[in-house]
Amino acid sequence: MYPDLNGKVAIVTGSTAGIGETIAIRLAKNGVRVVVNGTNQERGAEVVRKIRANGGEAVFVPANVTDPSHVMRLIRCTIDSFGRLDLACNNAGNEGWGYDTHSYSEELWDSTITLNLTGIFLCMKYQLRQMISQYKAENDKAFSGSIVNMSSIAGLVGGASPAYNASKHGIIGLTKHAALDYAKNNIRVNAICPAVTKTPMVERFSETDPELVSRWKSLHPIGRFAETDEVASAVLWLFSNQSSYVTGTAIPIDGGWTAQ
Repeated sequence: MYPDLNGKVAIVTGSTAGIGETIAIRLAKNGVRVVVNGTNQERGAEVVRKIRANGGEAVFVPANVTDPSHVMRLIRCTIDSFGRLDLACNNAGNEGWGYDTHSYSEELWDSTITLNLTGIFLCMKYQLRQMISQYKAENDKAFSGSIVNMSSIAGLVGGASPAYNASKHGIIGLTKHAALDYAKNNIRVNAICPAVTKTPMVERFSETDPELVSRWKSLHPIGRFAETDEVASAVLWLFSNQSSYVTGTAIPIDGGWTAQ
């Protein structure tokens, strides 16, 4: 538990399922007022219901993070609902699945880069504007904001797909740049790099290509995939005062993958 998170306000994009949903629920259990985000209204309402059933505070704001007007509305609804923005986990993305560069679809390249990388840029742009305005208004030298961007093990190594690797590497570069830019405002910006995690996406691949999933598992020295709760734990730590001197990092959560 992180008592210093109690009462803070967080946006978690792509939080209607998988890792994002777990992050949203864990934050709420720590007293964070959570803005759940995604494009599936039914799933968003269900995540909010789970949070409220456990005594937490949450609202669902549907928004496509690739559309600047949607992102601005997401920030505006956050302020209308809770009055401020302290934390943001930019998690929305897709796998952009495909293999060889020479045969990779240009349409898939565009859609994957737009969602995974441009989407995070747009979210950070408007989240940072709000956090800076709070810093100036409050002159709070202890805390102004914390952002965690969802990269991937594919942001540190190759082997996924052209667009997925490129987007996840790009997220780390964007994170490091922003961390340097906004350290003076006491806004910390970090990324996490999970390896394969038990999510609905992995479940889909388990049904359609079990041999591929078995090969993925063999790449993790720890012998299993990550649980969404294990990934969420890293996000909560990066949001908390326990990581107050950590910014500009890209933390692998990979069961030993990058140690090989």
